Amino acid sequence: MGQQPAQPTKDEITAGYRRTIRDLDTWLESATPAELERASNGTRWTNEQLLFHMVFGYMVVRALLPLVRTVSRLPARAGTAFAAGLNAVTGPFDAVNYWGSRAAALVYNRRRMARKLNKTITALTRRLERESPASLARSMPFPDRWDPFFKPVMTLNDVYAYPTLHFDFHAAQLELPTPE
Repeated sequence: MGQQPAQPTKDEITAGYRRTIRDLDTWLESATPAELERASNGTRWTNEQLLFHMVFGYMVVRALLPLVRTVSRLPARAGTAFAAGLNAVTGPFDAVNYWGSRAAALVYNRRRMARKLNKTITALTRRLERESPASLARSMPFPDRWDPFFKPVMTLNDVYAYPTLHFDFHAAQLELPTPE
């Protein structure tokens, strides 16, 4: 049997959060409006829309945390059925995810998304600091067809680590210079 990879520590998770704030700030400060409006690589979003989608990954985690706390207390069958139901509607989810990010990027555009990421990460970091090892180990089944970083079962620790994995994955699809 293979050994499970080590769970990232609170310090590693928050270091990733701080780095993504710096990366987003660098892209937004250095990119021209034309570069932000250019198509990204491998998505149907522009660079600006994709940047918002990357920020949105952090926003989603704020909603997932209470969900994991709740579902982890239910009978295992309930969590499994919930995840299966969500997996069954992957097609509609993908459409909402795409169009929602396009629309939301009109509000959380290049002038507002950095502030939104900062506020979101500040809230996530405060919550993470208060988590106990037992709470970070709480888990629930996840709709693993919704995102390449969703696993069939995720702990609260996995959920806190998720948005940086999501951010870094999509960063490779930007048609913008990589921050140093």
